[in-house]
Amino acid sequence: MALFFDAEWFDARLAERGLPRTVLAAAAGMSPAELALVFKDQRELSAAEVAVFAELLGVEAKEVADRAGISTPVPGRVDPEARIAALERRVAALEEDVARLKRS
Repeated sequence: MALFFDAEWFDARLAERGLPRTVLAAAAGMSPAELALVFKDQRELSAAEVAVFAELLGVEAKEVADRAGISTPVPGRVDPEARIAALERRVAALEEDVARLKRS
């Protein structure tokens, strides 16, 4: 996974398809300003945006996520058991916080 958004890679994929960045923004439902933040590594892509970028660029969603330097789950590949376990941990932590507040 890249540590930072790989703007050169995205620009090269767009150039291969003869597309400007504005098309990428429009396809993902983003404003040009939002896309500029993504390219400056100041805004992370959502899983849905990763999927749109992948389709438009003709690559796998995992490649887009890796090149964007994010940990966004690849659409359609979320492990339901891991998701449930993570949610259960969050609920347990929240319940502990509520109990602690009630005791205060």
